[in-house]
Amino acid sequence: MSDTPDTPDTPDTPDTPDTPISLETAVTELLLATGHLLRRLRTEANPSELTWSEAATLARLDRVGWMTTAELARAEAVKPQSMGSTLADLEQEGLVQRRPHPTDGRQVLFALTAEGVEARRKRSIAKREWLLAAVAKLDPAEQKALIAASAVLRRLGES
Repeated sequence: MSDTPDTPDTPDTPDTPDTPISLETAVTELLLATGHLLRRLRTEANPSELTWSEAATLARLDRVGWMTTAELARAEAVKPQSMGSTLADLEQEGLVQRRPHPTDGRQVLFALTAEGVEARRKRSIAKREWLLAAVAKLDPAEQKALIAASAVLRRLGES
């Protein structure tokens, strides 16, 4: 018979604030939490039911401006054929427009239309409003911890 307590030291063991956790467990929890939050934000901020690829393409065009299909495909790490399909769908929905490339007649440039800019604006507002309401439901100590964690998360993202 062993003199050790019957508390297994596994990642499945719930940790209390006073119990140190391994760096591996902390990283796993951070990945799960950030992934869940991102999925929730995408869900809440998608009133127009855009696919993830369509939303990412609109975001890239909003940041960069006019781009070719090949440039967008490289930037989003997809095949040019897939990006061509995404752009065709967005064009059909009136969210992007095309124009000939000024120096290469074989290429076409794409940018957001006014409707595309508005779709991005609505998406941004929806995300912000959902997150504001969710954070407002937290108790003051949780809000303070979240604000402190935001600075650390920003540093991680910039590293």
